[in-house]
Amino acid sequence: MTFWQILGIALLTILIAFITGLFYMGIRRKVIARVQNRYGPPVYQNFLDVMKLWSKDSNIHHGIMQHLAPLWMISMSIATLLFVPIAYKSHFWTNFTFNGDLILLLYLMVFGSLGFALGVGQTGNPNSAIGVSRGLTQLVGYELPWVIALIAVMIQYKTTSLTDLVAFQQQHHTWIAFQQPFAFLAAFLLIPAMFHYSPYDVIVAPAELASGPISEFGGKYLGLMMSSSSIFMFAKLALFVDIFLGGAQNWLWMIIKTLTLYMWPVLWSAISPRYRTEQSIWSVWKWPLILSVLGLIIASV
Repeated sequence: MTFWQILGIALLTILIAFITGLFYMGIRRKVIARVQNRYGPPVYQNFLDVMKLWSKDSNIHHGIMQHLAPLWMISMSIATLLFVPIAYKSHFWTNFTFNGDLILLLYLMVFGSLGFALGVGQTGNPNSAIGVSRGLTQLVGYELPWVIALIAVMIQYKTTSLTDLVAFQQQHHTWIAFQQPFAFLAAFLLIPAMFHYSPYDVIVAPAELASGPISEFGGKYLGLMMSSSSIFMFAKLALFVDIFLGGAQNWLWMIIKTLTLYMWPVLWSAISPRYRTEQSIWSVWKWPLILSVLGLIIASV
């Protein structure tokens, strides 16, 4: 393919992921509302919110890092997405995958949060600082079992390539979720924490921290962060599908699998009260960590 074809496919991937992520977020708001016996906003409300935010200006500026924080977030979200294969054996939708891309993704998924923390720290808002400290603490909490679970998969299948993992599952008509159940269960239990959904929403804690880290971000800043969240959410769901659920043959199957998987953190958050910070860390260092270590032992033996 030519450079312009590659660029066009990359931009189309970002656009589809952005639209799909906002649609999923709209479904979440509707589902939670119905669980709470409310009608809730329409599923397209997030699109209206993003359009409104992008049309606004912000007169609050605390320094260069505040400008860079949303850009850092969306850059890392897009970079993560572009290294995740969407459709198996597709000449167009494998994106920039290569041998070793799984290790690269482990780094990329952390950089966005770290860059955002630097930007939030410059605002001087105490709610923002508390939210970031909680967020980084929780990040350390769920990254440990998540990385161990992925190492177990890499050891068992002797590859660090997402494309190879998807190819193995497609060729053998199986899912790694069945071949490596302990690593799968560990990663599955970590999804609500990775999305910061209740009971792991100690970072934003709306009734406690006035939305925490994003307290000083509005207008285009908030619109950029909302766009980043939608892309990053879809990228994480697609990554999970590729690793454990056999990948997908096309965009339709990827959307079906990611939406089905997304219902787990949505429904769990709808009925769960918020943890305290120490409770959220203990919960991911309990069963998820135990299961991931068991998966690593089995893969090694």
